[in-house]
Amino acid sequence: MSVLVNKDSKVIVQGFTGSEGTFHAGQMIEAGTNVVGGVTPGKGGQKHLDRPVFNTVADAVKETGANVSIIFVPPAFAADAIMEAAEAGIGVIVAITEGIPVKDMITVKEYIQDKDCRLVGPNCPGVMTPGGAKVGIMPAFIFNPGRIGIVSKSGTLTYEAVDQITKAGMGQSTAIGIGGDPIIGTSMKDAIELLMNDPETDGIVMIGEIGGQMEAEAARWIKENGTKPVVGFIAGETAPKGRTMGHAGAIVGGSEDTAQAKKAIMRECGIHVVDSPANIGSKMTEVLA
Repeated sequence: MSVLVNKDSKVIVQGFTGSEGTFHAGQMIEAGTNVVGGVTPGKGGQKHLDRPVFNTVADAVKETGANVSIIFVPPAFAADAIMEAAEAGIGVIVAITEGIPVKDMITVKEYIQDKDCRLVGPNCPGVMTPGGAKVGIMPAFIFNPGRIGIVSKSGTLTYEAVDQITKAGMGQSTAIGIGGDPIIGTSMKDAIELLMNDPETDGIVMIGEIGGQMEAEAARWIKENGTKPVVGFIAGETAPKGRTMGHAGAIVGGSEDTAQAKKAIMRECGIHVVDSPANIGSKMTEVLA
């Protein structure tokens, strides 16, 4: 089993014929993902990467039965693309786009509240279930099917954790890159809860960073409800105070926002915290022994 995406997922690509959409859709198809088509307004009826192109998500859903969408749409139009997917009945919406205005994301969050969908991102690397589906920009070759779930705010640290777990001989159930923006669809707690409830996930890697309250919220949920070991890492410990980091959400605003404070809270909640991402694999091996 896995969470969010698997070999039965029927995936469409919004922004299908653009350069980013084309490149990553090609990689997803190569990785064995069931990409059933794509959406580019005005190009409906054409073929691209040997898949049909539709003018709207509703058309794509009607013709293909798509239930997952990945969004490679420029920031100015990405919020509309998310809402269009939600309106069309897509169950899992993965927004890769970076730089969507916060005001637009406030509108999106409100709009999708009463829709039967889950948004991952924006500004994220996507979701990957090895041997099932790659819905994102993660490099498939470092993954191996296994029983460790990964949740991360950082794209590159997602890949580092995956590589460590693969090299430690364990493999992954599902990796979820939640994104580093101030307003995202699926929180760290949400993603960890999905993996805690997955019978084929034995342990979880949780990678956070400075800024925001998400890690503390997830850690406290784990303390109350956790049934599996969690290995944690917080990025940004050496960041200069007050400096805006690469992610829009990595702005320290209070005493619980710092790397030190987050690590202390995580340790108090029973999470196995490592001080270097190089120790993620060995620590997970140790706690599962």
